[in-house]
Amino acid sequence: MHTMWKGSISFGLVNIPIKLFAATEDKDIKMRYLHKKCHNPIKYEKTCPVCEQPVEQEDIVKGYEYEPGKFVLVEKEDLDKIAGIKNKAIEIIDFVSLEEIDPIYFNRSYFIGPGENGAKPFTLLKEAMKESGRIGLAKITIRSKESLAAVRVYDKGLVMETIYYPDEVRNVEHVPGLDEDIQVNDKELEMAKQLIEQLSTPFEPEKYKDEYREALLNIIESKISGEEIKVSEERPRTNVVDLMEALQASIDQSKTTEKKPETQTKKAKPKKKKA
Repeated sequence: MHTMWKGSISFGLVNIPIKLFAATEDKDIKMRYLHKKCHNPIKYEKTCPVCEQPVEQEDIVKGYEYEPGKFVLVEKEDLDKIAGIKNKAIEIIDFVSLEEIDPIYFNRSYFIGPGENGAKPFTLLKEAMKESGRIGLAKITIRSKESLAAVRVYDKGLVMETIYYPDEVRNVEHVPGLDEDIQVNDKELEMAKQLIEQLSTPFEPEKYKDEYREALLNIIESKISGEEIKVSEERPRTNVVDLMEALQASIDQSKTTEKKPETQTKKAKPKKKKA
């Protein structure tokens, strides 16, 4: 793995050298925009709409739009003044229970590995967190952005997940339609719970696949090799209006899915001998 960040984990007076590695990767299929006429990639140049001319990188400055069309410039010197706030440390400020953090706060995951001469204190922190059942709530600055982060035990090591600040999570009360007083009857509720129970299973991440990405890759490979494009047909869906009917159909379908075909042929029973 490529080291993307070097620094330390600090809690109390303890300072542990560590390295960060990206724990996830984006597997989206990247497309490029081409000129329809000649199939060459399109270039995107930075231009000023007022001066109507290209702008070089050294002529670009940063600005904050405080009103439409009005900007305040933020110079490099201004950013240097607050550079002291940034540091190369994951500072654990509290230890909390993982269950107390709603998943909506989680943003991105990073594996944490020990840095030079940091193997022993790294292992000590990992084992102490494992025994206590707590995770570390920390602050970290990556690419000029300060984030909250959760540091927890993951398999043989540690993982850090950046989390949003409370004011970055929108208020669910602003979602339209949530205040409507809608009643459900007991029979519908029981059938819905029955369906959930039948579809409940242990989480096995390896069984979930990006079917759209696989289909798109098949199209691309077929075009490269000059073969006929084959795309599996989508399962037909019935437009069920009645809620009870939809629940019952779903329950029946889940029962059918649960039945596995027998792989072994049944042995014929021996015939009884006649007296």
